[in-house]
Amino acid sequence: MADVLSIFLVVIGLLLMFVVFWLAAMALAPAAIGRAEERYSRPIRTTLVGALVFVPLLTIGILISSKFPNPAVKLFGAAIALIPLLLGLFGSAGLALRIGRGLPSAADDAQPWRRVLRGGSVLALTFLLPFFGQFFLIPWVLLSGTGAVVLGRRKPEQPKPEPAHTHTHSFAAPPAVSPPVIEPPLAVK
Repeated sequence: MADVLSIFLVVIGLLLMFVVFWLAAMALAPAAIGRAEERYSRPIRTTLVGALVFVPLLTIGILISSKFPNPAVKLFGAAIALIPLLLGLFGSAGLALRIGRGLPSAADDAQPWRRVLRGGSVLALTFLLPFFGQFFLIPWVLLSGTGAVVLGRRKPEQPKPEPAHTHTHSFAAPPAVSPPVIEPPLAVK
């Protein structure tokens, strides 16, 4: 019974860690989380970009920390390996926000963090699915979260104002010009 309870508490602690991290990310950088949420409209692209960043950084970090005996180099390798994990957690707050927007509440306008709490709770509970949750959903959330952060760093493209040209190369009619006003001559006495 003690083994079951200890495993249960570890699992609950891990799920709470996800939700709390997503809430902290929303509190610290709501604009960045909003941009990450927008990136989840194209989940395949977001996941592929995340994999291109996540896998090499994690691999390099693990190789550095395992191959070199110097503790400072091992710490540096561990830091490199943690960067994609933190990026993945940070970006996946956008997915939690997206899920939370799908579960609207009247209190959302006054307390927008509740969207992340609701969506994050639902997302974290999906991690409990046997095999699928642990071996597919958690890695996908971390990969796509990394991609959402990387893609979300680019600002949305603003429409550029058209430059004023002095020469018009179109065949449109020239602008209408009003004729000059001619005043009558002054009377001489």
